[in-house]
Amino acid sequence: MPTIFKAFCDENRVKILKLLLTGEKCACVLLDDMHITQPTLSHHMKILCDSGIVIGRKEGKWMHYSISENGVQYAIDCLQALMITSAAFENKSCCDR
Repeated sequence: MPTIFKAFCDENRVKILKLLLTGEKCACVLLDDMHITQPTLSHHMKILCDSGIVIGRKEGKWMHYSISENGVQYAIDCLQALMITSAAFENKSCCDR
């Protein structure tokens, strides 16, 4: 679960996800749109892919990235689990826990 939240805690990764909302993008397009270096993009894409939110496929020398429906569902499930856990403690004081 922690890697899923790490994916969302950086402004550049959120921007990448917004770019991917319209469909698969080549790394070269992401580089142009993000105005970051290739090593920086690789760092962010590794975190996004490791989280399961993004999937990558190699085509020639370029990687193409897209949002994973399974990864999105996993993130939703994680957030819902946190909400259920939070609701269980909602009516108790910190001393009752």
